[in-house]
Amino acid sequence: MKPRPPAMRTKRRYILARILPYGMKVDQKQVYLSVIEAATSLWGDAATGLAQPAVVFCDGGYAVVRCRRGTEKDIATALATVTAIGDEQAALRTVATSGTIHALRRRIKPIRLLSETGEMKIGENYFTVYRYPRQKVDLVEKGIKHQMSLFFTEADLEER
Repeated sequence: MKPRPPAMRTKRRYILARILPYGMKVDQKQVYLSVIEAATSLWGDAATGLAQPAVVFCDGGYAVVRCRRGTEKDIATALATVTAIGDEQAALRTVATSGTIHALRRRIKPIRLLSETGEMKIGENYFTVYRYPRQKVDLVEKGIKHQMSLFFTEADLEER
């Protein structure tokens, strides 16, 4: 079967979204289910069906969501309402929107941890310190029954 000429194809838009927290391992299907659930709960089945959202790429802390042209603002709004992917708490933050995946791949910046990872004691709790670019610092409590996450900046750590 011959492909359709460009004038007859459905126009698409692609949304690049960053997956938070950093370093979270997610499955593309789980991200798709979270996006569909957020879109249907916000806009309803009919509007989500017209937008035809699909996750076409998910790797390195980023996801690319495809939708029909004209509905990208609705899908980007729905991405902001995602609170969990699978069983883990997560968020999707829109980075850019484009007409091609190639243009969005150029916008992907690899997220790497800084080498200054260590331990810290606040009160009677011990935390593992993870430092990220742009002065973001995460503290994850070491514990058997539960874990608590604290989010600081480097300025907050200097005060302690």
